[in-house]
Amino acid sequence: MTKRSTSPGRTSPSSGSPGRTSPTGTSPSSTRQDSAAAMESLYPFLYSGGTPDLDAVLAEVRASTVAKAREITELRRVICAQDAKRLTECAQQMAARFTGGGRLLAFGNGGSATDAQQLATLFLDPGPGERALPAFCLANDVAVVTALCNDVGVGVVFARQIAAFGQPGDIAICLSTSGNSENLLRALDEAARHGLLTVGIAGYDGGKMAELDSLDYLFVAPSSSVHRIQEAQTTVYHTLWELTVASLAGAG
Repeated sequence: MTKRSTSPGRTSPSSGSPGRTSPTGTSPSSTRQDSAAAMESLYPFLYSGGTPDLDAVLAEVRASTVAKAREITELRRVICAQDAKRLTECAQQMAARFTGGGRLLAFGNGGSATDAQQLATLFLDPGPGERALPAFCLANDVAVVTALCNDVGVGVVFARQIAAFGQPGDIAICLSTSGNSENLLRALDEAARHGLLTVGIAGYDGGKMAELDSLDYLFVAPSSSVHRIQEAQTTVYHTLWELTVASLAGAG
């Protein structure tokens, strides 16, 4: 076995010598300080100095939890007030597509990809006694996703799949916190060109999704908190599922 030698005076990356930096140019001590600062910003009641008062800490945690619960409850109320009618209309359109043999294609990036997976699973495997509907997530096939990213580019990772698999009568549901991801916008345009019903679920003010002519329905969780946005989006797609199933049952 051949050993890789180092030139005289050169220190290997694993030597732990003083002043060593990471590939990003930051030192380990700087990284630890940044991590500690981030933790303190998330949990300030644990870093107030001195011996922590357990009762005070628990009271602050309780107050923080209650505040977050109120935030998401209010956000859900706002969405219901602004979108109740459109959610019902969208679900009726989805039910008509399923009745005609259509399928649901869900997609998103990062955390929104996992939401897209959960959305597809909800329709495909809703539980005992519930009607299963054809649905799959375009982020699931690692081989396809990585091949497209490597050979073409991340911008087409969903659009190419819709071009290959999408058919008139299908449904495309896109999830995004910002509404600005280029690969999602391109996928929605591609879906519209192929005759799919296009549905966007976004946060903030809807971002660039709100500017698309190719989007049939857009449901926005108007918040600047990613946590509250994703919690509200979960409510939106569960509501769409319930209303779709109810519409199918009524039509049957």
